Amino acid sequence: MFDTLSERLSGIFNQLRGKGRLTDADIDATARQIRMALLEADVALPVVKTFIDQVKQRCRGAEVSKALNPAQQVIKIVNEELIAILGGESRRLSLAKNPPTVIMLAGLQGAGKTTLAGKLALWLKGQGHEPLLVAADLQRPNAVEQLRVLGERAGVEVYAPEAGSGVGDPIQVSRDSLAHATRHARDIVIIDTAGRLGIDQEMMAQAAAIRDVTNPDEVLFVIDAMIGQDAVTTAEAFRDGVGITGVVLSKLDGDARGGAALSVRHVTGQPIMFASTGEKLTDFDVFHPDRMASRILGMGDVLTLIEQAETVFEEEQKERMTQKMLGGESFTLTDFLEQLLAVRKMGPIANILGMMPGMGQMKDQLADLDDKHLDKVTAIIRSMTQAERDDPRIIKGSRRLRIANGSGTTVNDVNQIITRFFDAQKMMKQMGGMMGMAGGRKATKSPTIKRKGKGGKVKKRTVRSGGIAGGMFGPRQQPQQLPDASGLPADFQMPSIDFSKLGKKKD
Repeated sequence: MFDTLSERLSGIFNQLRGKGRLTDADIDATARQIRMALLEADVALPVVKTFIDQVKQRCRGAEVSKALNPAQQVIKIVNEELIAILGGESRRLSLAKNPPTVIMLAGLQGAGKTTLAGKLALWLKGQGHEPLLVAADLQRPNAVEQLRVLGERAGVEVYAPEAGSGVGDPIQVSRDSLAHATRHARDIVIIDTAGRLGIDQEMMAQAAAIRDVTNPDEVLFVIDAMIGQDAVTTAEAFRDGVGITGVVLSKLDGDARGGAALSVRHVTGQPIMFASTGEKLTDFDVFHPDRMASRILGMGDVLTLIEQAETVFEEEQKERMTQKMLGGESFTLTDFLEQLLAVRKMGPIANILGMMPGMGQMKDQLADLDDKHLDKVTAIIRSMTQAERDDPRIIKGSRRLRIANGSGTTVNDVNQIITRFFDAQKMMKQMGGMMGMAGGRKATKSPTIKRKGKGGKVKKRTVRSGGIAGGMFGPRQQPQQLPDASGLPADFQMPSIDFSKLGKKKD
């Protein structure tokens, strides 16, 4: 969503590189360009004004004038002010002392409230709660049935005594749902309310009535992140008419300019608590202002990447793999397949790589990646016998032909996968692999290999790997230098990935 804004900001920061000091003219020019970039991204004018004033004030202070690298200091200031605009820090749900906790969802029709209700219920279930979904949107056709389907997929009970589609009293349904939750030991009630295509008195009156009879602990305003400047008007109307306690951004995976995400926190005065980033029920997470600011500035989101890895790699699996890689045991194609399947659970490979620092400059290449190539790799490995997976060196000509026929691929495909596996095997033994990262191990320096040169002198050579994706699917390349605008140290080396070997989407 923030690709255009990220590109503009990166270009602005690149112009500051190499300057030993920044004059007032430089600061004014930079602030002017940032202002234009934010306005083009549909950020509300009051938000832009506040943001630019803060940046200019800090840039003219001692923290920039006395900095060894003024350009990097400006980036740091912009990053911190972005975090402040987005709310400063994430806030968790306020749970009732005496269950059930009542969460009311409000917003316009089409904002994604019903889908968001299913995602929130699944997330809460994963946190150890017993949520109850309440179908109080009795206005929109099939809204009740949609919630039933989502509840079934999430494994969560749905309270829907009325058929909906214009039939039933949503206020009575909401009131009765609390007694139902108490009888069935549901500790959280999520009420899906009706919306309208636009703001009107009937919708606000109904939402206020549901609020009054249920006394919710949280009133979450669900807003479509793609609606642009209308976000301000809508947010203010719900703030004044219903009284919201938090905001949820939906459709953050869209291709709009994303100004709503930067505007709504400042306008409502309430924190952004969750973000919905896709169509799957699992495409949902807590909103972290610092991580969102890092993404906007092209610094990546390594913490979210690690958290996603932790959710798909089980503790026993992490420990076993770590012992294999760090203890010198053989890393086999069976282990390779196990890791590949776990990585696939984390989402599209382009999204995973996009969280790595510096990948914003390669968004065109990332957009071309096709996950079907990973399916081909999986099919090839599954067409092997257990003995072949344990020792790929025994896979000669006739075996390779059999594997190719069994997986619906070519012998050349099999040859490439086996060759790249040997590269990945070496890389895994050297670096500890992704399992070490998922297990919370601190990053270590690249290993060195000692070799004797001419005259018996010992030479040290740093081993640079291509990263997990590069090692698995492509030969190593020279590390690529990140621009200063990334906000990372100037000597940071980005893992090199051969995108041509990952497979491209067909037109």
